[in-house]
Amino acid sequence: MTEQPAELEVEPAIAAQLFEERIDLARAFTADLAKYGEQLGLVGPLEYPRLWTRHIVNSVLMAPLLHQRLAGDIGSGAGLPGIVLAIARPDVNFVLIEPMERRTEWLQREVDALALTNVQVRRARAEEVHDEFTFDQLTARAVSALSKLIPITVPLVRSGGELVFLKGRSAEAEIEKASKVIRKYGLTDVRVEELGEGLDTETTRVIRATVD
Repeated sequence: MTEQPAELEVEPAIAAQLFEERIDLARAFTADLAKYGEQLGLVGPLEYPRLWTRHIVNSVLMAPLLHQRLAGDIGSGAGLPGIVLAIARPDVNFVLIEPMERRTEWLQREVDALALTNVQVRRARAEEVHDEFTFDQLTARAVSALSKLIPITVPLVRSGGELVFLKGRSAEAEIEKASKVIRKYGLTDVRVEELGEGLDTETTRVIRATVD
């Protein structure tokens, strides 16, 4: 295995504030991601100088939005945001859905190493588990455009449940482009929220929508 790169970003002070008593688990996960991420194709080498800010903190900012018992994470990949959210919210059960075997092996190894009893890893595409799960909330990060995400994720969410997707600056534009799909699948209260305002970190945007 490769050694942890020297250029890894120093843990920002905001991380301990956001993870609170779970910060040691977040540190362990980040260290593993830094050590094995490039080798396993989970993160590129240019991401190491901003691993905490761009990926770990960016993901955990979503944690307060989770208010239900069962959450799914589509295309979990490196565990962003799924593993990070599971660390921060031990009161919520998570199913991490990822189609690539190499990535599901990584996810399961981290779940075991961190003793995350609130996480299940499932190797599958979202479309393949429509009859298997009914989530209260569903997350995704850097998976696909909103217009493509909606058809594969809405069938996984109960009526009254919620989609919570991490997006960038194009969030409003994605909603506009997906307007027909949003109407077709009966989504309501579709909106963009900016997370992290007033905190000593970069803000991030999420698209939230209720499934009727």
